Amino acid sequence: MDQDVKQMKSLALAYMGDAVFEMYVREYLLKSGQVKPNQLHQKAVGFVSGKAQAAVVLYWLDTDALQEEEERIVARGRNAKSGSTPKNTSVQTYRYSTAFEALIGYHYLSGNHDRLEQLLAQAVNITERSNRDGTTAGDDHR
Repeated sequence: MDQDVKQMKSLALAYMGDAVFEMYVREYLLKSGQVKPNQLHQKAVGFVSGKAQAAVVLYWLDTDALQEEEERIVARGRNAKSGSTPKNTSVQTYRYSTAFEALIGYHYLSGNHDRLEQLLAQAVNITERSNRDGTTAGDDHR
């Protein structure tokens, strides 16, 4: 399966990564005691928005947190042509959020569960920190 995953198109990896991250965030919010549906949705959007995902992947790139293979997957995801244009975000933000999702999808489909869990937890922590501080990691770069 690993070799097939490496050959997969970046947008296919991003499709899977989007679902994996959404599920992780929902579980995280429920475990943190959030129960009101509207509150859950609003909080979840803060994590899974293109802007938040782009900020996380830019933070990882800026801090050299990714392995060489992961950087290649991010670059492929960033350069993938989706054929659609984002409605509520810049093309650059959209491309980096696709890169984030492709990386998550890659690890999920490759069965790299330890690294996947590590990256998901970091993504939530980075986003929570930037939401709390009122800053967005990576906004001043690229």
